[in-house]
Amino acid sequence: MFLKKTPFFFAIFFCSFLYAQQVSENKLLDSVNHYRVLSNNDAYDLDQRVSFIKKAIVFSEKVGRDTTILKSKRQLATLYLRQFELDSLYHINHENLKLANKVKDTLALAYINNVFGWYHSEKFQTDSSYTYYYNASKYFDALNMVKDQASAVTSMANIQFEERDYVGCESNAFKAIRLYQTMPKNEYVLGNLWGLYNLVAIASDELKQFDKAIEYHNKALSFSDKIKDNFLYTLYSKSNIALIYKELNQFDKSLAIYEELFENENVLQQEPANYALILGDYALLKHKNAASNSSEIKRMLHEAYRISDSLNSELSRMSVALNISEFYLDEGILDTALNYANIAYTRGKESLINDVTLNALLLKSKIESPEQAVNYLNEYIHLNDSLVNKERAIRNKFARIEFETEQVELENQQISRERLWLMILSAGLLITFVLVYIIVTQRAKNKELRLVQQQQEANEEIYNLMLSQQDKVDEARTNEKKRISQDLHDGILGRLFGTRLSLDSLNMISTEEAIQTRENYIQELKTIEQDIRDVSHELNTDFISKSGYPDIIETLIAAQTKAHKLSYSLFSDTDISWEDISNKTKIHIYRMLQESLQNIFKHANANRVDISFNMKKNVIWLQIADDGSGFDSQKAKKGIGLKNMNSRVSEFNGELDIVSEKDNGTTITIKIPI
Repeated sequence: MFLKKTPFFFAIFFCSFLYAQQVSENKLLDSVNHYRVLSNNDAYDLDQRVSFIKKAIVFSEKVGRDTTILKSKRQLATLYLRQFELDSLYHINHENLKLANKVKDTLALAYINNVFGWYHSEKFQTDSSYTYYYNASKYFDALNMVKDQASAVTSMANIQFEERDYVGCESNAFKAIRLYQTMPKNEYVLGNLWGLYNLVAIASDELKQFDKAIEYHNKALSFSDKIKDNFLYTLYSKSNIALIYKELNQFDKSLAIYEELFENENVLQQEPANYALILGDYALLKHKNAASNSSEIKRMLHEAYRISDSLNSELSRMSVALNISEFYLDEGILDTALNYANIAYTRGKESLINDVTLNALLLKSKIESPEQAVNYLNEYIHLNDSLVNKERAIRNKFARIEFETEQVELENQQISRERLWLMILSAGLLITFVLVYIIVTQRAKNKELRLVQQQQEANEEIYNLMLSQQDKVDEARTNEKKRISQDLHDGILGRLFGTRLSLDSLNMISTEEAIQTRENYIQELKTIEQDIRDVSHELNTDFISKSGYPDIIETLIAAQTKAHKLSYSLFSDTDISWEDISNKTKIHIYRMLQESLQNIFKHANANRVDISFNMKKNVIWLQIADDGSGFDSQKAKKGIGLKNMNSRVSEFNGELDIVSEKDNGTTITIKIPI
């Protein structure tokens, strides 16, 4: 009987154990809830509430459920946030992030990332802050939490603005605007729409898109008009519009806005720091627009600076100092102008407000001596360039952060899709290979045919060029032989015949005079012998046999100047790569040079010609200058020779310039682009 009852007792024992365990867990959960309620009670101070939630965490860990622990620890994070205990917040939030990822709590992940974004912005760690806000915006988007998503995206836009990534700032600001526009238009939404349009307007101003900036400021005003207590919104928007008009030197429009604002000066004075800043701008605008006397403007400027200084408002103090400096510069009181420019410059550098520093440097460059002004302008250029480079780097940085974050998400999604794609790709792989093979084979054949066709065209072109060149060579040789033949026939043979007849007539005479005459004729024969050698040498020299184009040019110039009895100089820049210039262009250069030398011989009565080839910015400058009588270049433009030269120059898209004066020679300049 005892053995039969044993399983029954074991079952009762097991059930009793489970029941006791459940009772124990319920007691723990009751304790967790009890201390959570106490931590949420505003009747206790924050330190007491933190101690309550820490007890809740102890009981939560005894329960052993990650979701319960996460909820308690998130409540502790909220209290640390209210206490502004940043270090404690950082550590508890990292624990929460691990737990939220473990249990895949998207809502918790959204809020934790959002808090981390705020935390890192407080620590001026913009990269990390932007990354966490970006993650938070993605989670809020997945949960369709439009309000929280809009807030996170707005924070991203603000970070980009502070980091001078104005293009990225505009993109995220408009994204946030689109989100807020889907929400009911209450005071909260209208205020955020005003703030975002104001942000976009200031970013457009920084990008020098002034029309857009004014448009967005007016858009911001359309939202502030619907807010009850909209004084500050209206003040900021209108003063910003006035500053844009000031930048555009439209001082009358800017002054009209400030005059409207100062109709309620008592209201403006409720915000002393803003009042001082606006008063300084208003005074300078009056000065620029000659709307008041100097003493009144001076009083307003110094009053604005006094208020800024008494409030220790660094921003308004620097702005007013710049305005005072500009006023005294215009008044010609340079010492005072320099003093306030130095104040703005020093405080701008200390506060790392680069716009103030840049404006102060420009003012100092106008006030100081030219030698010192150069240094300030160089510093201005250096700082401005560094800011531009920083903006580019930051713009790339935020794009890279978004890209890398999205890349991780895409990789996770890709893993889940790979198996499906693998099956689809496997099914179509064979067909793809067949199609690729056919396409590649056909393209290869087409490419081979095109290469053969191109080779044939190239061979034809080369053959035609060779024929053309050979014709020119043959023509040149024929002309040269004809000239030498004429020299032999008309010169040397005639002289030989005359000498022979004279010797025959003296052959039988032996007087002293006859002997001397024969001696003269013998010398004449020696001269003729040397002339024959010269002619023989010319027959063995081909003027176009030299290998390089510069040699051909030199041969032409030497031959022409020798024939025309001109002295010459020739310079050719070694940087010119004649091999890179087409044969057609070389022929045009040769013909124009030949034409120019013939014109100098025929018309200029010159004694010397100077020819040079120079390379300047990928353009060959051919210059032909003579010391002849010159001519009227306007009349010469009607001549056939000059028209031919202009036609040749237009063939290679060059330029022809002729400078000539009576009795001062002529200079022809031909620009040949490579």
